[in-house]
Amino acid sequence: MALINQTPEEYYLGPDGVWDSGDESYGNYQFVSIADIINNFMISHVGQDKLITKVRRTDVAYWAQRAIQEFSFDVLPQDKSIEIEVPPGLYMVLPQDYVNYTKLSWVDNGGIERILYRTNLTSNPEAPTQNSAGEYTFNNTELVTNAQSETLTRWNARSAFPLGGPGGGNFDLTNNPDLLSLYAYGGRYGIDPENAQSNGTFYIDNVNGMIRFSSDIRGRIVTLKYISDGLGSLEDMTVHKFAMDAILKHIAYSILSTRSNVQEYIVARFKKMASAARRNAKIRLSELKADLMSQVFRNQSKWIKH
Repeated sequence: MALINQTPEEYYLGPDGVWDSGDESYGNYQFVSIADIINNFMISHVGQDKLITKVRRTDVAYWAQRAIQEFSFDVLPQDKSIEIEVPPGLYMVLPQDYVNYTKLSWVDNGGIERILYRTNLTSNPEAPTQNSAGEYTFNNTELVTNAQSETLTRWNARSAFPLGGPGGGNFDLTNNPDLLSLYAYGGRYGIDPENAQSNGTFYIDNVNGMIRFSSDIRGRIVTLKYISDGLGSLEDMTVHKFAMDAILKHIAYSILSTRSNVQEYIVARFKKMASAARRNAKIRLSELKADLMSQVFRNQSKWIKH
């Protein structure tokens, strides 16, 4: 039975019969759903005269979801993106299915993404409310905290270039030895690469679920590229066909490794098979193209002056 069950017209026009109206499923042939993975596993790995003679379907579904989660971090292409305009508060709320970020940038007038670099020089700590004596205040035994820390307030108010650079100057700070050392003011060597750029900086406020930007990013269009765990929605619970064999072997190994009365050499064999299949899937999904590789290798002919 053929796997394509749509006519070309149904594929390109979608259910409403209108070209590129948003209800099409372009490129879906390269993916397989988690339901098909479970069905394929029950057919190929479970039954009489097989190592797994009987298993509950719920167990297979659980290990299939765990496999998608683990593979989404370094094997499966689960890279997502979102674009916003930075509000006056200089923050961005993390997406609902956010796990970690891969790239953060702002877009210039030519549509080029300018990379933002993460800074470890500030944070947004919890700030308890204090009285004139410096003692903490309480409300019905609960500690009262300020809505915003003083660290964040000063971070939002500062210039991105406190030594009079393109972001504006705060000349009252030019004699601060810490800032002079930080930005290597007047020096040629020793500058920190983190600060050797003018695109701006950010840090992730995990407690409040936000990304905080430096003041020179206010009003800019920012693009966040991030990874999810592949289980956020039914549309996410799909696997590229290059990784399907690795998923099946991972499920088999997970089931056998958690069962009693299974010989250790069998578990070790399936562990090795699952590891090899995962490595093959990672290579296949890395999209190594001969023309791209040859283009990169051509750079070896360039002379690099020291």
